[in-house]
Order: sequence, then structure tokens, then C-alpha cells
Amino acid sequence: MSATRTTANPRNQRAAQAGTALLYGVFGLLLFGPVAFGAVEPWSIFLMEAGSAALFLLWIAKQVLDGEIKIRWNPLFLPMAVFGLLIISQLVFRRSAYPHDTASLALLYCSYAMLCFLAGQALIKGSQARTLTLVFSLYGAILASFALIQGISSNGRLYWIRQPRMGGWIYGPYVNHNHYAGLMEMLVPIPLVLSLTKLASSKTRAAAAAVAAVMVGTIFLSGSRGGMLAVVAELVILAVLLIKQKQGLRTAIGIGVFLVIVVGLLTWVGGAELFRRTVGSTHSEITSDIRHHINRDGLKMFLKRPVLGWGLGSFPIVYPQFRTFYTNFFVNEAHNDYLQLLVEMGLLGFATMIWFVVTVYARAFKKIRNWPSEMSGAVTLACVLGLSGILVHSAVDFNLQIPANAAMFYVLCTIAASEPFAKPARKRRVARSKPPEEVPQESLPQSATNF
Repeated sequence: MSATRTTANPRNQRAAQAGTALLYGVFGLLLFGPVAFGAVEPWSIFLMEAGSAALFLLWIAKQVLDGEIKIRWNPLFLPMAVFGLLIISQLVFRRSAYPHDTASLALLYCSYAMLCFLAGQALIKGSQARTLTLVFSLYGAILASFALIQGISSNGRLYWIRQPRMGGWIYGPYVNHNHYAGLMEMLVPIPLVLSLTKLASSKTRAAAAAVAAVMVGTIFLSGSRGGMLAVVAELVILAVLLIKQKQGLRTAIGIGVFLVIVVGLLTWVGGAELFRRTVGSTHSEITSDIRHHINRDGLKMFLKRPVLGWGLGSFPIVYPQFRTFYTNFFVNEAHNDYLQLLVEMGLLGFATMIWFVVTVYARAFKKIRNWPSEMSGAVTLACVLGLSGILVHSAVDFNLQIPANAAMFYVLCTIAASEPFAKPARKRRVARSKPPEEVPQESLPQSATNF
């Protein structure tokens, strides 16, 4: 018996260590993407792809150590698989206008799929979610503080060192301020929801609210109008949910006042500069008129190949044939994620993504009923708010074409649609019956011995 325990314990211990490394490896890779300029350069894309592959091998090793294969099913796996088959069909049947870019993006989407799968397998306990909530809140606070400092002392370079090759409106670690805002839209709900729950101490909740305020402030200071609209949409959704669930009208009003205070404070601090960023940008950006032309030209592209599209990643290659205006800009994206998906993947790909999103919300709404007191519901609500913000912002920008933001989006979708976290087993105090003390028979009463 002792020999069996001796050989089994080290194996189980290594499996547990592998599980911990897998959990923090997956979310560490997600946090790496934004600080690497959004993971838009070849070296950072390679690290994301190689990192996700290495983590998948680690998951296989853990299954070997466990002695069995355990897969936690997620309903998002089906639309993800169908989307992958559509990409493969574009390559096999030569429906892509530029197979090289389609194949390259297929590898990146495979990386997204592995991160989603691994996040669903590794994040299974409420205690893990609690730790990650604090980590992501701290990460968001540090990133927002860095963006504030850089905004005050900017020299037009990333990290004051790296000069962007094609220019841009730098904010935080991103070349494009809209993409910084997109990341913050997904991170802000984490500390914000935490501050409204009963899952932390009053000091922790106050600190979380302060962190959320700073993060919201940087979205406004970044000058991203799409980001501002997305944050307002998130807060409106949260307020409606609070009223509907009768969590307290005061809380909903408090969120509204919170937003007013943030905007008022930013207006006071930013002054005329913030007004210029919001109303009229002094940076080189595409105008609303150009956006209108791109949308109209994109619809013409879609009508040429409505079923399976032009191929994943082929928009910048095909678009010049349909462009109806003159510009010095290289139009590398549609500046509308929905339109670009429709152009590149056709109706089949667009319908698959609708299936994906509907599944996320259908699963998530079943879990958020008791979010103020349950970690699973609170995490799900934070994910839903972040996803809603990105979905609003995607109508006027291309956050989902940025690998760091796209990976974060898809992993949050997976968490929102997954099964509730396992609850820790309650420590039951079982009263152990003690054997009665042996009493000499002669000391007992006579009636006790004679029946």
C-alpha cells in the first residue's frame, strides 16, 4: 500500500503542477499580446502561435500524467469547427484571392482556437477565477497608468523608443489609439463588476472601483470615439441588468453618476485638448466620408462573391479593384469588422459567427442570475459586458483584426459560454464518535448488567 502511494503521489503532483502552469501560461500569453504592440508584428505573432502550440503540448502531457483524457465540452466548439472548415474549403477549392494570406491567418485562428480550448480546460475553479480577476485588474491599472504617463510625455514613439514605420496615433502600447480603447473595453468590466459584488472586502471593492475609473478615463483621453461609445453601451447594459434583477436602483444610479463624474473630471483635466480629440482629431485618420466609401465599396465586393467570400485576409489585396475614391492611405482593413467578415468569409462565415455570438449570450445569461454573490456569475457578467463593448466598437473599427485583442475577445467568449466554475467542497465537521470508555463491571449498577 505504501509503495503504491509513493509512486502515485509524485505523478499526481506533476499533473497538478502542469495544470497550474497551463492556466497561467494561457492567460500570461493573453497579457503578453497587448504589451507587444498588440501582437501585430511577425515576431510577436510567431510567439503567440508557438506559445499556444507549446501550451497545447503541455495539456497533452497533463492528460498522460492523469492517466485519462478529460475534455470539458463547450458549445462554442461547434461554430469554431465549422468556421475552420470554411477556411479550409477556401484553400482546398481555391476560393481565396490570395491563398498565402489565408493560410497565414488560418494558423493565427488555429492559435486562437487552441487558447480558447485550453482556457476552457484550465479555468475550472472559482478560486482560480478570483486570482485571475485580481491579476487582470492590476494589469489594467498598470497599463492605464502607463498610457496616462506616456500621453503626458509622449515623443511620438512606442515606449519612448520604437518609431512606428507607418505613423499612427499612439496611445499606450498600441500604434492605434482605437485598439488601446478596444482592449480597455474588455478589461474595464472586470474591476467594475468586482466592485459591485459581495465577493470581496469593502477595501478591495473600493480599490477596484478606482481602477475601473482610471481605465475608463484613459479610454476617453485616448480620443477613441468608438471606445467612448462602447463604454457607454457597457454601462447602460449593466444599469439595465441591475434594474431588471432588482439589485437596487441606487446602484444603477450610482453607475450613472460614476460615469458623469469620470467625464466631468476628464473634461476638467483634459480641457480643450480632450474636446479637440472628441470632436475633431488633429491626427491623421480616415474621415467619415472615406468610411462611407469603404462601406459602399465593401458591399460591392461582397455581392461579387456572396457565398464563401474572397478568402480570409484577402481584403487589402482585393479592395483596390473596387475602390471608388482617391486617398494617400493604404486601406488595409475595412474599418468595420462585420463588413470585413462578410467580404472575406461570405454569408456562410457571417452566419457561423452569428451562431457563435448567439450561443455565447444564450449560455451566459443563464449564469448571471446570482452574479453579486457567485464568482461564476460575476466573471460571466464581466465577460459579457466586455464582449458587448467590442461588438459595438467593431461597427466602426477593426479591433478583431488585431491579434492581441482578437485572442482576448475569443477567450472571454469561451469563458462566458463555459459551464459554471466548480464550487469548493464545504468543510464539513463530522463529529467522530469516540468509543465509550471501558468501565469496570463491578462499578456499574446491578440493573445495568442484568437484563
